[in-house]
Amino acid sequence: MRAFLLGAAAAVALAVGAAADQRFESTLAGHAILPAFTMALPPADAPRDALVSGKFAGPGNLRIDRPGAVMGDTGPLHGRRPTGIAFPFIGQPVQGFSGIKPVTGEAGSYWVLTDNGFGNRRNSPDALLMFHKVRPDWQAGTVALQQTTFLRDPLRRVPFRIAYEGTEARYLTGADFDLESIQPLPDGSFMIGEEFGPFLIHVSADGVVQRVVETRMDGQVLMTPDHPSLQVPASPTAGVPYRVRRSGGYEGMALTPDGRTIWAMMEQPLFAPNSDQPEGQFLRVLEFDVARMDWTGRVVRYRLEPGATAIGDFNFIDATRALVIERDNGEGDPGLACAQGTQPTQAQPCFPLPARFKRVYVVDMAQTDAEGFVRKIGHIDLMAIRDPNGVARLRGDLPANTPRERFTFPFFTIEDVAMVDADHIIVGNDNNLPFSAGRRFFQADDNEFILLRVPELLRAR
Repeated sequence: MRAFLLGAAAAVALAVGAAADQRFESTLAGHAILPAFTMALPPADAPRDALVSGKFAGPGNLRIDRPGAVMGDTGPLHGRRPTGIAFPFIGQPVQGFSGIKPVTGEAGSYWVLTDNGFGNRRNSPDALLMFHKVRPDWQAGTVALQQTTFLRDPLRRVPFRIAYEGTEARYLTGADFDLESIQPLPDGSFMIGEEFGPFLIHVSADGVVQRVVETRMDGQVLMTPDHPSLQVPASPTAGVPYRVRRSGGYEGMALTPDGRTIWAMMEQPLFAPNSDQPEGQFLRVLEFDVARMDWTGRVVRYRLEPGATAIGDFNFIDATRALVIERDNGEGDPGLACAQGTQPTQAQPCFPLPARFKRVYVVDMAQTDAEGFVRKIGHIDLMAIRDPNGVARLRGDLPANTPRERFTFPFFTIEDVAMVDADHIIVGNDNNLPFSAGRRFFQADDNEFILLRVPELLRAR
């Protein structure tokens, strides 16, 4: 009898597990592209230093003043493939969208957040931090840049020294914060999640910092190795006290529809206390009270799937359910993977670490198990999107036998997802200009937005 009950329990568990992660189909309904080389002029009162950006993004982060002196490439992880776009840039790149939210009252327009600049604190001191209002035109396949807002700290609310400290306007740069998620609040201000602290940054509608909120969990401050209070110890054997991975802070941050609560999600697993190993294959998600502008102390867990290394974005679709992007670190079509032990060349191009795991999940934040794990309901596969009507504007480098009705989103970092209506979601990439080439072997990725018809995913419970 005991064996029978155990077997029945196992069958029920398997059934629940299958139901908790159903795969749903997605159909391409729109495709709009903002060209990779899209620049913005810095504000008139910004330092002249900001007129040329990326001066420290080259080898060794040493100064390079001549625009266009260094060709971008994909780095060692992806075979150092040249991307065709050189830096430093005249102007500020409108690139690397890392967070999206529909604009209230303006159907078809979206708030998007430009990433910190060129990837880290050392190489981005001349990259201005900004967010934009954009409008994809699905019929024309273009993206209109409607508004750009630059972040600045004239009220001196940032508690540490910033790159442009000695200026009156105090514009913020990628040496100060790494912006990754954005949520417009009911009063017209914005909450922005970042990765260097990690911090939450509250800014006014015109980009002025109102407050910077430290991250606390279980009564302790959580820090990354880039936290401004940390420094290299005097002894080479001494440790530095942090648990959040570098580039592992608030990649996703979701605001409940009532505007009262933010759930801030880490991008990668925390390190276990006093260890260099992850505490588990899961992410921490911290609850924040908007009215009090403080953490509530409640923390839940989000389990990453095998094959996923990080999340890309996080947005609610109703009072309890939300969309989450899970991804690996790959880029490029897996059908064009490099043979083991080989590297790509112009004569024999291939993708050394192709994209394999790119998904959008729907989860229910109101349902957690005994260990605090959020319930995952189901997903769509961004590497297997249906395109029966030939909607795609650009398909990129693909194997010769790829079916015409198959469309993929094979980017290293996919960091934008939000619900558009009852049947559709919008998804966008962070193109890491000029360092990513996932659509084509030797051409920098554009900023792409896709409109996906996913009624089953949005109705799943």
